[in-house]
Amino acid sequence: MMKPTIRWVVWFFLGLTIVSGCSSQRNLPGHSFPNTHSGQSDQRIRGSLNTEIFIEANKQKIIGNTDEALRLFSACLELDPSDAASMYEMAKLFLSKGKFVEALEMARKASETDTQNIWYQLLYGNLLQKTGNYIEALDVFRRIVEIRPGNPDLQNQLALAYIMADKPEQAIKIYDEIEAILGVHEETSLRKQEIYLQMGKVSKAIEETERLIASHPLETRYWAILAEMCMTNGMEEKALEAYRTILEIDPDNPFTHISLADYYRKKGDYDQAFRELKEGFSNPGLEAQAKIQILLTYYLVSGERPEFGGEAFELSLIMTEVHPEDPKVFSLYGDLLAQRDEYEKARDAFRYVISLDSSSYMVWEQLLLCESELNNTEALLSESLRALELFPEQAMLYLFAGAAYYQKKSWEECIATLSKGLDYVIDNSPMMIQFYTYLGDAYNQTGDHENSDFSYEKVLELEPDNDYVLNNWAYYLSLRNENLETAARMAKRATELKPGSSANLDTYGWVLYQMGYFEEAKLWIGKALENDGDTNPVILEHYGDVLYQLGERNDARQYWNRAREMGEGSEFLEKKAEEGVLYE
Repeated sequence: MMKPTIRWVVWFFLGLTIVSGCSSQRNLPGHSFPNTHSGQSDQRIRGSLNTEIFIEANKQKIIGNTDEALRLFSACLELDPSDAASMYEMAKLFLSKGKFVEALEMARKASETDTQNIWYQLLYGNLLQKTGNYIEALDVFRRIVEIRPGNPDLQNQLALAYIMADKPEQAIKIYDEIEAILGVHEETSLRKQEIYLQMGKVSKAIEETERLIASHPLETRYWAILAEMCMTNGMEEKALEAYRTILEIDPDNPFTHISLADYYRKKGDYDQAFRELKEGFSNPGLEAQAKIQILLTYYLVSGERPEFGGEAFELSLIMTEVHPEDPKVFSLYGDLLAQRDEYEKARDAFRYVISLDSSSYMVWEQLLLCESELNNTEALLSESLRALELFPEQAMLYLFAGAAYYQKKSWEECIATLSKGLDYVIDNSPMMIQFYTYLGDAYNQTGDHENSDFSYEKVLELEPDNDYVLNNWAYYLSLRNENLETAARMAKRATELKPGSSANLDTYGWVLYQMGYFEEAKLWIGKALENDGDTNPVILEHYGDVLYQLGERNDARQYWNRAREMGEGSEFLEKKAEEGVLYE
């Protein structure tokens, strides 16, 4: 290292408190220099002033006043144009401000002014590389190694410069020189290996890895690198030998079992691949997150074989046993159970996840979907309300809660919940449709036909061919005996959209009945009976009403009786069945 100059010694001992008085500020640029009669005396004064300004510049740099520091270092150069230290400091400051052109120019001047200073050369070389001047940078790093021969750190930077200058073979030679000093070690060997692979010299890369293994024969990481390299380059048998060696050294190594699973999968031996995966998954040394990623990669995404679904589930079950308190493990387990339609077990898994960590919204949503599939209204309501306390801006939660209130026939709570949830539905037409559909039905139940009609209309604006709303709105209009022509058009369209729906066929027939078209009504309600509607008491009662209007009164009474046996009908059903007379 170069001998420190007087300037650096002064700066080191005086620290940051120096030059705080008037004396250092008196002669800063912009003020007159003292009158002297001797050139030598003037030179000494300039040198002293330069030192003071340099110290003040460094003080400003340390406290973050970059622009002031640059001004002062520039003043140093006015006093001494050969001041390489100020050039170097200015280069670093320009670099901190993202001014690469100015930084490069100052670094160049510093390196040319003091060609033996390693730090100036390193900064200049690095800036050349940052600005894409790789060949020029290479010359600088060669010069650095000439100044300090036999320094492995500097030689390493030279090797990297050769790589950046697209001269890989010269880089290899430098790494060989480093090995001659330090011996075979990981960093150098792996870099040589990477260079050989980029050059397409696979055999040389393998040879380099084997040299590293020879110097550290019990280091399983190096054997794993060799195995992966062989697998990638079609040398499966050599890879298998390396994997087996790893297991001999470290029989409990879970990563090797995962790698072997990939090996056997590529060979088409899926049974052995699965056995290796189970070995790896049973080992707590392999993190749960890594196992989850393997499941997602090899099973849920690839879908190479139908058996993968069952294997993924078995592995997820192993994970729950090995990682019993990991919420992500049980969340994945719950997802797989739900895919198998095992909603009760999936629900239990999601409940357990929430007991461990209730912060994941998606887990709550999955739990509520399971409760919905299980028709567990009470749980759906209580859990959706709990979730809303945690995630009050999630529209889906309001939909779940509203649906539960609807099932409980709590119409006012249903309407209030859904109306609030609408505020959080943004750019999601399918969800908006579900909200307004429930609202239309709920408002109808309260007798608020104006808001019911408004809600149904909003649905049809978003989805004109929504057969459910077309059917329901048409039916409710027919019950009110209002806008029957409109109701008929909607009901007819619903039958076109879903011709096998007994509900849609019955609604169209009932609208025709209300319009007095009894023969047509008989035809359409008859079609409803043919499409599994003969077990529906409402449809049976409707058909009896039509038959009565057509004079087929005995047959009408038979259908009314069948409706009464099936279940609940209109308020007049019992009386019609008893007396054989139509009441409306």
